[in-house]
Order: sequence, then structure tokens, then C-alpha cells
Amino acid sequence: MHIQPYLYFRGRCEEAIEFYQRALGAQVHMLVRMKDAPEPAPENRLPPNWGDKVMHAQISIGDSTLLMSDGGTAGPSEFKGFDLSLNVPDAATADRAFTALAAGGQINMPLGPTFWSPCFGTLTDQFGVAWMVNVTG
Repeated sequence: MHIQPYLYFRGRCEEAIEFYQRALGAQVHMLVRMKDAPEPAPENRLPPNWGDKVMHAQISIGDSTLLMSDGGTAGPSEFKGFDLSLNVPDAATADRAFTALAAGGQINMPLGPTFWSPCFGTLTDQFGVAWMVNVTG
């Protein structure tokens, strides 16, 4: 079995993809727009002018895959009850990733040593996604 996160950005998916490309070097493996569906969405299913929004995207960050979409509704995303854990090999990598992810977001716990890691911190990025950055090497 394999568990894979699927995040809904409610109209900001393409912006999130571009942010994760800059911040973490994410690679896009698939991007399908709403207008690319073989059949149009039922009437009133999507907000107006959503043809160019992301129906489905697959990106990789390191050796992990993240699935994402704009979903079918607009408005602020609500990511609650989980964090994405980014495990990195050293403090320099942690600092670079943490700083990049925190841009426009909020630091919840600054990077620092813990009893389990020489460098750990938490933040919420500008899209509302909570991250833990953890040195495991």
C-alpha cells in the first residue's frame, strides 16, 4: 500500500505549483486543465471561467510525489489536521527549504535543535499548507 497526499488549492493550484518549483525544486509530471476533460463539467459544477484551472497535477519533490488540483470551488483553502513533513539531509538544506517555504507564510516554530533532530522547524506556507522541516541525516 501507498498513501499519497492530494491537496486542493481552490483556484490557486498553478500558483502553488510555481511556488513549490522555486522553493523546493519541484518537477511537474502531469498537469491537466479543466478544459481538457473529455466531457464538460455539469452546469453550475465549477465557478465561471475555470477552464484554465488545474483539474489534476502530479509533482515530485525529491523522491516524493504530491497530487494537487484546484478542485471545484473557489475561496481560501483549508488544510487542517496534518502537516507535510520535509525530511532533508543537513541543516543548510533545512535552512534553504524552510526560508523558501516560509516566504509569504507564517513560521510556527523556528528552525532549531530538538531531542530527535539537530534541526527542526514548522511553518504554514502562503497557501495554508503546514510543513515540518526535519534534518534526518
